[in-house]
Amino acid sequence: MLTRDFVKLAIGSVWAHRMRSFLTALGIAVGIASVILLTSIGEGIHRFVLSEFTQFGTNLIAVTPGKASTLGMSGAVVSNVRPLSMDDAEALKRLPQVLDVVPVIQGNAAIESGHRSRRTMVLGVGPAVPKVWLMKPSVGRFLPDDDPRHARPFVVLGSKVRNELFATGNPLGKRIRIGSESYRVVGVMESKGQMLGFDLDDAVYIPAQKAMSMFNRESVMEVDLLYAPDTDSEALSAKVKQLLTNRHGSEDFTIITQDQMLDTLGSILNILTLAVAALGAISLLVGGIGILTIMTIAITERTPEIGLLRAVGARRREILGLFIGEAIVLASIGGLAGLILGAGGAWLLGVAIPALPTHTPWSYAVAAELVAAAIGLAAGVAPAYKAANMDPVEALRAE
Repeated sequence: MLTRDFVKLAIGSVWAHRMRSFLTALGIAVGIASVILLTSIGEGIHRFVLSEFTQFGTNLIAVTPGKASTLGMSGAVVSNVRPLSMDDAEALKRLPQVLDVVPVIQGNAAIESGHRSRRTMVLGVGPAVPKVWLMKPSVGRFLPDDDPRHARPFVVLGSKVRNELFATGNPLGKRIRIGSESYRVVGVMESKGQMLGFDLDDAVYIPAQKAMSMFNRESVMEVDLLYAPDTDSEALSAKVKQLLTNRHGSEDFTIITQDQMLDTLGSILNILTLAVAALGAISLLVGGIGILTIMTIAITERTPEIGLLRAVGARRREILGLFIGEAIVLASIGGLAGLILGAGGAWLLGVAIPALPTHTPWSYAVAAELVAAAIGLAAGVAPAYKAANMDPVEALRAE
């Protein structure tokens, strides 16, 4: 059989039974569209969460008091854990490759301005927040670089706090009360939105030492280090560990690099993307079963045609190839339609719901197309093998 005749027979058979072919291809199209749409949502969420974590920069190391890992010793041993102090933060700042540090104390307090009052998050930090956290004031300036032990009572407002307390008025130079102390407003931070449930705009920033006194704390909750871009984070972590161990006498702290957090988060989000892709693959499998069913039924309907082809000299492998070719054509048409529906649907979803991030991962789209072709091939093998082994005389007798 000539290749030209082979192709005409395969495509002609699909076109001759348009409704049946449409329904079969539709099953594959729905499966492909489901895979692409779900993975687009998963990949969009993946990128969104990573961008939320990296909006404060990527060259960061966080040091927190207390050891996170389990130690092999009795719980009855007297603890000699030392707090993570402001002096520790200053010592860390002097390490090579460390550009700056931010000690952090977090709490919640009432703030007042005139007749307006509300409770909000209070962050005690150092003056290097704009450099380390990549957060800049939109109005005024950030906290000045005072002696940590004698910091002046200045405050920088989050954008939401500014709107709540001063509306459209200029807050610079005004005094507000935080807890029982009076602070002068020196700046307003640019809007950053929410991150993991924390509204960064609904917060005020005061000197770390003031926050420690306000919340009656003996230690800071965290020290964030900004290091040079060409620095090996693991090597710097080892230096931080050695320095603090020498100062504290034991490893009573936990060091977390931004790379570690991103790796852990990335692995979790990859599993999420694979999980939603697997849900879409179920639809793809159902479409493959539809091809198998339709091709099996087609053999019964086309028994006389098969007998005639065999009678005029068509070989078994040509009959086999003909039915497998039809299955692959159906799967390919369905796959192309599913690609258009899935990618278009993801784009429309992103436009209609901007809060839901979508991004089509083309690697998954290509993989889905290949799987669709493979399913068409696999679903067509059994019916094609059955058709190829039919006896020509018996097949013609069914005419």
